[in-house]
Amino acid sequence: MNAYRKLARTNHPDVNKEPGAEKKFKEISNAYEVLSDDEKRSLYDKYGEAGLKGAGMGMGDSGNPFDIFESIFEGMGGMGGMGGMGGGRAAGNRPLQGEDESYNLILDFKEAVFGVDKEIEITRLESCNTCDGSGAKPGTKSTKCSTCGGQGQVVSSTRTPLGVFQQVMTCSVCGGSGESSTPCSTCGGDGRVRRTKRISLKVPAGVDSGSRLRVRSEGNAGRRGGGPGDLYVFIDVIPDPVLKRDGTNILYTSKVSYVDAILGTTIKVPTVDGMVDLKIPAGTQPGTTLVMAKKGVPSLDKRYPRGDQLVRVQVEIPKRLSREERELIEELADLSKAKTANSRR
Repeated sequence: MNAYRKLARTNHPDVNKEPGAEKKFKEISNAYEVLSDDEKRSLYDKYGEAGLKGAGMGMGDSGNPFDIFESIFEGMGGMGGMGGMGGGRAAGNRPLQGEDESYNLILDFKEAVFGVDKEIEITRLESCNTCDGSGAKPGTKSTKCSTCGGQGQVVSSTRTPLGVFQQVMTCSVCGGSGESSTPCSTCGGDGRVRRTKRISLKVPAGVDSGSRLRVRSEGNAGRRGGGPGDLYVFIDVIPDPVLKRDGTNILYTSKVSYVDAILGTTIKVPTVDGMVDLKIPAGTQPGTTLVMAKKGVPSLDKRYPRGDQLVRVQVEIPKRLSREERELIEELADLSKAKTANSRR
């Protein structure tokens, strides 16, 4: 917009004394007001000049704010660079970025924890070799689209009790390019064909279900020389039946007999690194959580350490006792009572 402000100043009647300068300045001012006001631009895009008049703003003799700028910049290559503003002539000829593609990748639990190199097969749109991506049949020349007159856009008018409403739309015949040609028989005029390709993918350690990997420039090819899109790989992880993940920590429940909980012991515990010894301290209470440091999941953010494995101790109480076991438990109970009584004296 700064360029338009500068241009408006050079066309101000106090600076430019040429005949018609004041009229041109008013037209430029009105056009700039439309372009710089989102609401007025939206009205113009939807309803044309009728929408602006309904909002209390006329466009002078021009009737199209984009035509004003286009006529001014005609010697500078037109308004092709302003195609996104809704009025550039033959704006459809500009290069178009290719669309992004997606791929769903399923990993097992350990692959997600430690990372893995995968080779995946993707299907995407690539530039047509027959027409070199132009979309036109080799040996033919493009001509100006007869439907839109080379503008790449057509105006649809609808008469209502409130007036005539106009809407600017992309020409459906030329797709907004402003040109028509004999379509390439291989790609049907799109300039791209769908092909299958195998690519190598490095999955970092620590991904989880819902993680998304971006592979640059492996999406669909662009049109008219535009760059390719990207490939987004969405991760889905198969859960482990024993080890449960909680962020970078791994949760595991270990069953311990009441005798081992009382006396203490060492047990084998499964981890992502394999079976590891875990010491159960004497007097471990039911529900106690023991920490196995750095036996969890590596963090995607390398600034943080690997997570831990948290082992919840579940003490098993037998429902039935043999006579000998019962006699020993009763004897233990008597000793415990005696100990408690002595401590109270």
